[in-house]
Amino acid sequence: MLSAEGGRRTDFGAPLLVLLVFLRLGCTSFGGPVAHLGYFRAEFVERRRWLGDRAYADLVALCQFLPGPASSQVGMAIGLQRAGILGLVAAWLGFTLPSAVLLFGFALGVSTLGDVSQAGWVLGLKAAAVAVVGHAVLGMAKSLTPDARRATIAVGVLTVVLLVPGPLTMFGAMALAGIAGFFVCRSPSTTENDEPRFRVRLRPAVGWLSLAVFVMLLAGLPIFAVFTGNATVGLIDTFYRAGSFVFGGGHVVLPLLQAETVQTGLVEPGAFLAGYGAAQAVPGPLFTFAAFLGAVTTGGPSGLLGASIALLAIFLPSALLVMGVLPFWERLRRAPRVQRVLTGVNSGVVGLLAAALYDPVFTAGVTNAASLVVAALAFVALTSWKTPAWAVVLGAAGAGALLL
Repeated sequence: MLSAEGGRRTDFGAPLLVLLVFLRLGCTSFGGPVAHLGYFRAEFVERRRWLGDRAYADLVALCQFLPGPASSQVGMAIGLQRAGILGLVAAWLGFTLPSAVLLFGFALGVSTLGDVSQAGWVLGLKAAAVAVVGHAVLGMAKSLTPDARRATIAVGVLTVVLLVPGPLTMFGAMALAGIAGFFVCRSPSTTENDEPRFRVRLRPAVGWLSLAVFVMLLAGLPIFAVFTGNATVGLIDTFYRAGSFVFGGGHVVLPLLQAETVQTGLVEPGAFLAGYGAAQAVPGPLFTFAAFLGAVTTGGPSGLLGASIALLAIFLPSALLVMGVLPFWERLRRAPRVQRVLTGVNSGVVGLLAAALYDPVFTAGVTNAASLVVAALAFVALTSWKTPAWAVVLGAAGAGALLL
């Protein structure tokens, strides 16, 4: 078949590998979007060497400036790099389906298990997230903040994000980090760039088309929904706008989803809260909460159809933006002035991850002495014993069941 990479012929081996790798990550990546970035770094930078630390940080920085779930967008971009558009779809499916299936099952009435958020194995998974994110911050700090100027930028971002929390603050702090990098940082040297590079072979026409479709759907869906009065179109519009307007992803999407579903009468308040509670105990992206909401809608399609529509609609903007921006990203990020900005932004990424390591990862994952022990054991397993992240997560779940 023809791939998205300039019309070259490919097979399904690469997309299948991407699917399997992300499926495992989708089953074991607990802890929220920042923890997901730690899992991704352990898998794709350290273990598989699909890209280097600088390219990974550049990609994370780019996705922080795009609306939508940043960790899912990073995953889509990595899948796109490895296996074209099929790889993007495979990465999204693998990382998203485990939590979506669990939340759909919960929506069908699998709530008889009760609240498992305080179960020992769940607390063990939260402790493992502390180790994974800590390991990622330590590794990225060594390569991205090796001097005083870049370390100062990182600490500046950490300070602003912790003292003035909020998604707009995070966006502003990263922008200031880029400005500081332009004025005080040098472009990376040749030796710093001697690492696996990130290249996406999509034609610019595909990028322009993706951006055009993104804008047309964003502008056209509300009009079409009002004009037709069709409940299905209305459901697509609701979740497409949620995926298009939220910066920061994760918990930031919840107020918008509540306004679009509960306040409009589409979902009952009690069901919304129950689903949100269940979403805290599943791996993968929090945006899969849309599958639960789509399944329990009181108007229009619900059940499996509603869940599928909501899930596809909320992630579609992210896929279109990733395909729209990446064809131009490699050339842009190699320009000397842009490199100085990215050097600052990458330092800011380290500060952003370090801030999230404290809150919410550490504050939620270490609540007593036993959880600190589990987190410490997981950290040693990752750093000293070089244990794969997925094995550390499973071990932490078992330790949590025994100790917590």
